[in-house]
Amino acid sequence: MSNLRTKELSKMGYTNDQARSLVINIIAKHYKHHSKNEITKLLTHIINNPENYFNHEYLGKIAETLTGRTKSSDFEAFSLLAQPAPYKVYGTKDIDTGAKKQMELAMSLPVAIQGALMPDANTGYGLPIGGIIATEKAVIPYAIGVDIGCRMSLSIIDESASFFMRYSHQIKQALKNHTHFGMEGSLDIQPYHEILDSPVFNETELLRRLQGKAARQLGTSGSGNHFVEFGEIELFENNSMQLPAKKYIALLSHSGSRGLGANIAGHYTQIAIEKCRLPREVQKLAWLDLNSEAGQEYWISMNLAGEYAKACHDTIHQNLLRSLGLQTLVNIENHHNFAWKEKQANGHEFIVHRKGATPAHEGEMGIIPGSMTTAAYLVAGKGEELSLNSASHGAGRAMSRTKAKQNMTASALKKLLNNAGVTLIGGSVEESPIAYKDIERVITAQKDLIEVQGKFLPKIVRMNKD
Repeated sequence: MSNLRTKELSKMGYTNDQARSLVINIIAKHYKHHSKNEITKLLTHIINNPENYFNHEYLGKIAETLTGRTKSSDFEAFSLLAQPAPYKVYGTKDIDTGAKKQMELAMSLPVAIQGALMPDANTGYGLPIGGIIATEKAVIPYAIGVDIGCRMSLSIIDESASFFMRYSHQIKQALKNHTHFGMEGSLDIQPYHEILDSPVFNETELLRRLQGKAARQLGTSGSGNHFVEFGEIELFENNSMQLPAKKYIALLSHSGSRGLGANIAGHYTQIAIEKCRLPREVQKLAWLDLNSEAGQEYWISMNLAGEYAKACHDTIHQNLLRSLGLQTLVNIENHHNFAWKEKQANGHEFIVHRKGATPAHEGEMGIIPGSMTTAAYLVAGKGEELSLNSASHGAGRAMSRTKAKQNMTASALKKLLNNAGVTLIGGSVEESPIAYKDIERVITAQKDLIEVQGKFLPKIVRMNKD
């Protein structure tokens, strides 16, 4: 271990003297027969995923030092309610049984007050995707999800469809040059955004460690159903933007808070599970008391992740539009994996968790996408209290990624794209349009929740290849 120097430990992220000293002593005592390469890999994994080592016999002490917390037997056990709290289901015929069962279990948590299940709902981890749950003074990290602050952003541009005919090559090139998809990697030219200087990054040891990753991933998108696409939007009469009712080109993006959000979610879910003991089937829905230190830390971290997700979208839009010489008339955006403090009609303040659900307070604007070949809808909320002022976040999956791969070939996908007049850069059969529910049925099922103000059709779509 003497070959691994303090300078090398600092480069890995062990910048604290106490942590470095602890690492040297533990490795020398328990890992002296391991190669330097093995030790480097191990220490890198610990710095990136300390929560995985918290209960390790030797390495737990390193994890404790990195996260600033210690093991504790201070926990409370809870049972599920015999009668679930009330919740409203929209579009029930198109929602799978697994998602309904998950929602029923979630509403049986002792902290659950009210809930709703959206018509795009499907089985998720903990809370179903498309599930909304209101609690009082408690936040459930896994009722928000791993991709904290995942959001939509729509820039409407004063150009007509002829722009695609004249500049399709330039648009494709811009998408290739100014977007990056996947778990790792960054843009060729690393952008800057003021979010990186936020003092909140200094609030906890975890956030300090994640600041470098956030800087590297700024302006990039994840895998799965994340996308950046140019298309044509038709705005209807009397739209809230007060723009003429006609067709415009538009840029639409969907992604979240990248590694920053994923690490925050994993870290605080583990703390919640340790402090809040629940039956196995709802273990991931452990909560944090908002008045506790961990609860307050999660709340500020969640909000930072949300601001960071917005910064990523802003960076993507600015880079693309600048490269094409375009300017935004108006931008509309919304989170759909987040929690908010909201006052209900009775005056009570609830914590409203929306996992894969769009905020839809009266007059609030949002975007509900379909698939790579179907419409996305620009909507205004109607403020329906039974839905906890929420709407769906998309069409929702009709089949799993595995099933989509079994039911769609690359050539069949190409044919679908050609028929729809859509160019796809990257992408995969896992995200094929057949893997999604019918967006028209999903929109119809929530007519009491939203008013449609515009219809967007994708033309040139960029997604992760794998």
